[in-house]
Amino acid sequence: MLHAFDLHLHTHYSADACGSPEAMVEAAKRRGLSGIAVTDHNTCDAVEHLTRAGLIREDGQAVDGFLIIPGVEVSTADGHLLCLGTTLPHMKGKPAIEVAAAARERGGIVIAPHPYDSFRAGIREEILDLLDLAALETFNAAVSLRRFNARAAAYATLRGLAATAASDAHHASAAGICTTAYDLNELSVASVLEAIPKGGQRTERYLPFSESMKKNFGNWFRLFNPNPVRKS
Repeated sequence: MLHAFDLHLHTHYSADACGSPEAMVEAAKRRGLSGIAVTDHNTCDAVEHLTRAGLIREDGQAVDGFLIIPGVEVSTADGHLLCLGTTLPHMKGKPAIEVAAAARERGGIVIAPHPYDSFRAGIREEILDLLDLAALETFNAAVSLRRFNARAAAYATLRGLAATAASDAHHASAAGICTTAYDLNELSVASVLEAIPKGGQRTERYLPFSESMKKNFGNWFRLFNPNPVRKS
């Protein structure tokens, strides 16, 4: 059965986002998704929050037909790196190859997001060449310039890497606008992690102008979040 996922989004546990974990889940459900990956910047607090709320199961199975994949977007010394299927200790500033190894040791996989986006800490090609990637994010709905997605797609083809498309949503209104779908025998974290390197069906949509403005002025919009997470 085909299941669509948004593999890159942020909750208000990221300092530049303002949607609560529950709001991101509900928005994805309204768009008809089977699940999301929670990938906050340098923290797994939202994963812990959702686990306590009973929305993430320890055995990696879906809850009421919806799957939340634990993850984190680490700001490595070389750029941003998505680690899916696991949680990590604080690794901000560590080399990307070290972060990738830590994720794999914990049973996770790694995806390089917006790799050519020089305005948003994309990992440069000479580092990408060294990384054992499960896939490359070839379509990021919030990319700074659209040509960066085209370059990512070309690199994925050159290396024979699977491609993913994701929203990089920082607000619930953008969650699930862009997805990757996989044919799965069961809706579980293990099944998705196994499917990602094989490739899926991408739905590629750029953020509308209004959503781009929300993202670019994320900290201002956090003032209107009724339950903001205060960062020290």
